[in-house]
Amino acid sequence: MNMKQATTIDEVILFLDEIIETSKLEQSAIGLFTTLYREVTIKIKQGIVDGSFQNGERMEKLDVIFANRYLKAYYQYTAKEKPSECWEFSFQQAESYWPIVVQHLLIGINAHVNLDLGIASALVSTPEDIEDLRSDFDQINTILSNLVGSVEKCLIKIWPTLTIILKLSGKIDNFFIDFSMKTARDGAWKYATEFVATPENQRETSIQERDAKITQIARLISNPGYLVSGIFKFIRLFERGTVAQKIIDLQIIEEKEVEYIVALN
Repeated sequence: MNMKQATTIDEVILFLDEIIETSKLEQSAIGLFTTLYREVTIKIKQGIVDGSFQNGERMEKLDVIFANRYLKAYYQYTAKEKPSECWEFSFQQAESYWPIVVQHLLIGINAHVNLDLGIASALVSTPEDIEDLRSDFDQINTILSNLVGSVEKCLIKIWPTLTIILKLSGKIDNFFIDFSMKTARDGAWKYATEFVATPENQRETSIQERDAKITQIARLISNPGYLVSGIFKFIRLFERGTVAQKIIDLQIIEEKEVEYIVALN
């Protein structure tokens, strides 16, 4: 298996670019989350350069460990090996017709923040100094939270009638925001503080137990009840464009957001 693992944040971006291009060629919805994640990584890189994080060196180390968990899961899955359960579920959903763009993004965020971010945070810390990481940890999640608006712009471009739905019923919008980065962030930080104190010989068991819980959340995102699921299926039937075009739409909107932030700085 060609298991690519990054050693720098630039390599992370390079490998994510490769996955995005492969996803376009294969019409794979895996590229939707990967596109969102790439922009998060670029913003983290920019934050390191700008001195927005308290400890830039530690942040790059965390970012690489964080990304490598996603890369490992991706390459395991494409090699027909078994990744963590929550990532396996995410990739399986990418092969299904029915999930809408927002579900693909949420399921990926769920796995990467709720499982991977907590582990990565613990691996760059000790029980004695992990609280020093909290400010930079929150900064990562703020970056993710700030992408909500651009994601909605992408969804409206893919399915313009969504604007009417959002005005008549806040359910879709609220579903995205209520799941939100706050819930994911708080759970991930709690797990990071627990995991950093977990003895080495118990860590794999801890990860497996956490993985099972996160997979249950993913299943709820995939099937959020009859009413919301019905609305989502209606949206899916009228979504515009191929998977590749949806990835391109998301790329265009995210690139504009990055250019805007860079211009402000």
